[in-house]
Amino acid sequence: MPRRLRIGVKERLRPDGSVEQALDAASLRSAIAALRAAGVEGVAIGFLHSWAAPRHEHAAAEAVAAAMPDAFVTCSADVLPQIKEFERFSTTAVNAYVGPVVSRYLGRLKARLAEAGYRGPLFVILSHGGVAPVEEAARLAVGTALSGPAGGVAAAVESALQGMGQDLVTFDMGGTSTDIALVTGGEAALGRGRTVGGERIALESLDITTLGAGGGSVAFVGPGGTLQVGPRSAGAVPGPAAYGLGGTEPTVTDANLVLGYLDPENFLGGARRLDLDAARRAVAGLAERLGIAPDACAAGIHALVNARMADGVRLATVRRGVDPRDFTLLAFGGAAGLHATAVARELGLRRAAVPVFAAGLSAWGMLHTDLRYELSRSAVTAGGLPGDTALRALFDGLEAEGRDRMAEWHGGAVAARRSADMRYGEQVFEIAVPLDGIDWQGPALADQVRAAFHARHRALFTYDLPEEEVVLVNARVAAVGVLPRHVPAAGAEAAAAAPAGQRRILLEGGAATAPVFRFGALAPGQAVIGPAIVESATTTVLLRPGDAARMDSRGWLDIAVPAAG
Repeated sequence: MPRRLRIGVKERLRPDGSVEQALDAASLRSAIAALRAAGVEGVAIGFLHSWAAPRHEHAAAEAVAAAMPDAFVTCSADVLPQIKEFERFSTTAVNAYVGPVVSRYLGRLKARLAEAGYRGPLFVILSHGGVAPVEEAARLAVGTALSGPAGGVAAAVESALQGMGQDLVTFDMGGTSTDIALVTGGEAALGRGRTVGGERIALESLDITTLGAGGGSVAFVGPGGTLQVGPRSAGAVPGPAAYGLGGTEPTVTDANLVLGYLDPENFLGGARRLDLDAARRAVAGLAERLGIAPDACAAGIHALVNARMADGVRLATVRRGVDPRDFTLLAFGGAAGLHATAVARELGLRRAAVPVFAAGLSAWGMLHTDLRYELSRSAVTAGGLPGDTALRALFDGLEAEGRDRMAEWHGGAVAARRSADMRYGEQVFEIAVPLDGIDWQGPALADQVRAAFHARHRALFTYDLPEEEVVLVNARVAAVGVLPRHVPAAGAEAAAAAPAGQRRILLEGGAATAPVFRFGALAPGQAVIGPAIVESATTTVLLRPGDAARMDSRGWLDIAVPAAG
């Protein structure tokens, strides 16, 4: 935000929450007058040490709301009540920036649903993968920053519960980007401190790696005359040249069309016809600049975007100390099926899976998650961990607050997950430590928590320092309201479907004639051996030579991928 809109007021709390200087009414009135004159829509209030005592921030918020009733007002003590001012203020500023737009949008959505006669609850998925009532999502608008990709990860967790496997790599490829995340042991990894649009957001969120690689990613000549793909995208308008909306630059979609992987007459189930000639012209123009044949250029675009996405999976796995080779690549989004087995081969994964509703899997995942309310409180004390009594009271208090909030949202079962941010005394940064398995009513509680930290530090960094002082920085509790699940019925027995046609495609080994199957027509248990194409109205799956796919009873294409070689 511009410096002129960052306005100081006179007040000061000490780190323990006691008052050094009371909130000065005159300076507050002056700041509000300046904001009103500037016509701002969102106001972020952040004072030093407000995590310890929010009364000055709340008093300022009341004054702003009275003078500017249409403004979106948010306090740092309500958004992120913990130490480290930069993270707290940055997160609050982003909340104030997106809050007016998000709250208006959600307000209109709620009103339109009511006009249409909907009387049920309305929940919104947040970046941590849980859902919250629409009012909470509007208040904590910054928590929706990764809500779309979070739905895909929620779908992966539900897929694990329904038997897909406990260890999954999600591969969500759409028109402009690819989102990658890990599900290990049936649970998704969470993290904090993401940067979105150059701004730091310190709320807990799913650990998602995003690449600028999608169907609309533009291919071009890079430095040294080399072929490059993305991260710039043609978007929906003008989109790929094949869309016929004025685009002339070659994209991944254009390359896939030229290679024969897409049917120009059956895109979106026949609702849109793709312009094959326009795609060929776009690819041929790039090929001429590179000095190669058009077919080789299209194949290069396809191979290069596959390599970029494989690198993204490595970033999400190998660089975090995870060997992905025993994981299943869960491919969804409209474009992932054309690239899934190539990416799996590149990484040494032996299995990939694509649902028949791949383009809508993130929405399906949103229907298979739980209510979640995150609480945190900074608790840095001199001399290491608090004593057993203080430690128990701290976490019990957070859990009670979470259960009270959940009771307002939900009449069903509530679970609580406890964790902590901890570090050794001389360290600067803390690590997240799950506190599952702790006997909170038993003896030597602080010793149990200390042991959990040592074990987590050893798991992450291969060593621990048992003689070093251990510091608790933030206590955390997630209150989870369990929502009912819908488990789809198994598909009925049916005769194996014959190919609906065949298509000439270009693969690494040359041209091939591939049978084309309709995704929804495949019978449970039916096998399809590559090379082959499996199409639905919203996605296409390319099976390469050696791929062996089988339709399971839930409508998922389960693909065995041969080892690269």
